[in-house]
Formats: sequence, C-alpha cells, structure tokens
Amino acid sequence: MTRVVLASRNAHKIEEMARILDDAGLHVEVVGIDAFDGVDGVSVPEVAETEATFEGNALLKARAVCAATGVAAVADDSGLCVDALNGMPGILSARWSGGGGDVANLELVLAQLGDTPDDRLGAQFRCAVALVLPDGREATVHGEMRGRLVRAPRGTNGFGYDPIFVPHGENRTSAELTSEEKDAISHRGNALRALVPVLRDLLPPTD
Repeated sequence: MTRVVLASRNAHKIEEMARILDDAGLHVEVVGIDAFDGVDGVSVPEVAETEATFEGNALLKARAVCAATGVAAVADDSGLCVDALNGMPGILSARWSGGGGDVANLELVLAQLGDTPDDRLGAQFRCAVALVLPDGREATVHGEMRGRLVRAPRGTNGFGYDPIFVPHGENRTSAELTSEEKDAISHRGNALRALVPVLRDLLPPTD
C-alpha cells in the first residue's frame, strides 16, 4: 500500500485524513511525521509558518517533510476567518492568543466580538492542502465551510474553534457533530476530497 505522510503530529488530523480518503475509495497508508522523526537517522524539521497565505504555509510544510522523509507529503494550513474581524484570525488562528492554546484563542475571539451584533457573526473556515512528491511535482487544493459564531462554546467532539462555530444549515456547533457529519461538510474534508483525484493521478497504483 502506498504510504503518504501528513505533515502533522496531530492525531486528530491524521485520523481524519485517513478516514476521508478511505471513504472516498482511495486506500493509502496515512502516517504522521512521528512515524519518521528519529527513526533511522531521519530528522523532520519544525517548519515556521512564515507565508502570508494558507496555500503558502501548506507548501512550506509539505516540501520540508517530503525532503526529510523521501515520501509523498501532504500538509494543510487552515483557520477561522471572521467577517467582523476582516477575515482574522485567518492564518494566525492557531496562535491568535500568542501561544495560549485552543481555549485561549477561542476566548480571545469571543472577547473581540463582544460588541458585535449577533447578525454580524458570520465566519468561515478555510483550508489549503498541498501535496509534494519526491520527484518534485506539487499540487494544491482548497476547501471552505461557511457558518456563524455563537457566544458560548458547545460540544466536545472537536478542537480549535469548533465549539463556537455553527456550519451553514445547522443549529449545532462543529463540536456537536459526529465525526462523520463533520467530515461531510468541513473545510478540511472538502479540501481532502478535492485532493483525491490528484492523488489518484500522481501516486503509484495502490494495492
């Protein structure tokens, strides 16, 4: 089975990618960078997200991981873009509070929206996914999920800003959806599904 390394140590993301690709009928082995880092002398670098776009950051990470492992690498960069905050936190979503973690990031966004009317709490999750192959070929795809924010976190089946984001057409937050429900509409799910035909074209045939 063809192996693809996801440029992440986040078990949630690794499981999510494997599940979505499998559901789409693409059977590849998805592993994280921990499967390589420190094994047989391999050192996978931590890549600073210094680009100004989701796509740029995804390519930075995929290139570095592919170079370190010699395996086809997939990387994503995603974030919450709030209309009333002019699209922020955007590419800064994971470090919006200065490194305080998910809860601190979420609380800061809510605090910044304290005077914003409920009807102006529109937002979207955006995601760019990059694929880099050892032979130098590259591809990028995108996905998004529109919705609105709520003022108090709800649900436990999610991470990041999921507990305050209600997808369009839903009354539940992303953190109140099942994994399968979220996969079907999420920004990352949409991007990964867009990646499936690219993987089919570029990777060797799977078992």
